Amino acid sequence: MSCSKETVLIRNGTVYTMGPDKIVQGDILVKNGRIAKIAGRIKASAGAEIIDAGGCNVFPGFIEAHCHLGLHGYGIGYEGADYNEYNDAVTPHLRSIDAFNPFDETVRLAAAGGVTTVNAGPGSANVVGGTFAVYKMKGRTVEEMVIRTPSAMKCAFGENPKNCHRDKMIKTRMTTAACLRELLFRTREYYEKKIAAGADASKAPAFDFKLEAMLPVIKKEIPLKAHAHQANDIVTAIRIAKEFGIDMTLDHCTEGHLIAEAVRESGFPVIVGPSFTHASKFELQNKSWETPKVLAQAGCLVAVTTDSPVIPQQYLPLCAGLAVQAGMDYYEALKAITVNPAKILGLDGRIGSLEEGKDADIVVCEGDPLSNTSRIRSVLIDGIPVA
Repeated sequence: MSCSKETVLIRNGTVYTMGPDKIVQGDILVKNGRIAKIAGRIKASAGAEIIDAGGCNVFPGFIEAHCHLGLHGYGIGYEGADYNEYNDAVTPHLRSIDAFNPFDETVRLAAAGGVTTVNAGPGSANVVGGTFAVYKMKGRTVEEMVIRTPSAMKCAFGENPKNCHRDKMIKTRMTTAACLRELLFRTREYYEKKIAAGADASKAPAFDFKLEAMLPVIKKEIPLKAHAHQANDIVTAIRIAKEFGIDMTLDHCTEGHLIAEAVRESGFPVIVGPSFTHASKFELQNKSWETPKVLAQAGCLVAVTTDSPVIPQQYLPLCAGLAVQAGMDYYEALKAITVNPAKILGLDGRIGSLEEGKDADIVVCEGDPLSNTSRIRSVLIDGIPVA
């Protein structure tokens, strides 16, 4: 479905706002790509596109906080594998926007499944892998789709850097941590020299492409995005972030349920998953669908991830549903794919809930979207029906 109308009225749905009003029975008026009004009954203006949501549930567009969508070609191998670079273990200067393919089939499938926004970037081959960016699932170019870049700097702990660089430089977890510390120390030193030099170019340090890429991390403009499964790796990530006073998200956090108090005390948000897979390596031995529940109950800000393409992106709501099956509160699970990832991405002023003035990213669903028996009827991104 496509529509170019500036005004859309979604009529007579059960609206899960994910905001202060929580659940409202009624209508949503969309004007110029934003939510103009939510009320029990709204009069349709002449020429408005009407979407009948009678008997349906209406949600904010679902948000993926950690994936590699658009960087791993759908149904192809090496030719489309653009999310891991193996020629160097430290690559902060790589940018996901330079590899993202808007025409990859996964973009369309994500939108059809109600996933309207994703945070996509490099994989976990390297100690530092490069920058993520946030994309809407609508558009023909990166420039049309991206709403925040960079959004985070990827780093990785545990087995992946060891396995990918065992013949070059990394044999132990100690080396992984030391590489990251050294890069952060050099970046901080580089930043301090730039500040001290002021406008005097003769005193400024020589330009360093990698360190320039790391400056937003040291300046706390973006977080480190820490791939960490095992409990000791999670704690190492927290330790290093605290040493340098930087922001961090704890991604995967597979054994987070074993150290929930330490995770909560860190103050860092967690992005849990992918849980819908076999324990394919040792550090996944304690993988559990209960992890989101335990961390949410501990007071952590929790999002659920598919880690697409590990789990197809359109199954993000189903992952939240399986967390509910394992004991997570239903509303907390909805938050984990809507308002919570929006907060983690620093975009909750635009997306993640249905409130006046926010982007009109809306999902109309027959049934419960966290169930495999539901059906997505309509998806709007910026007020434009895309599915």
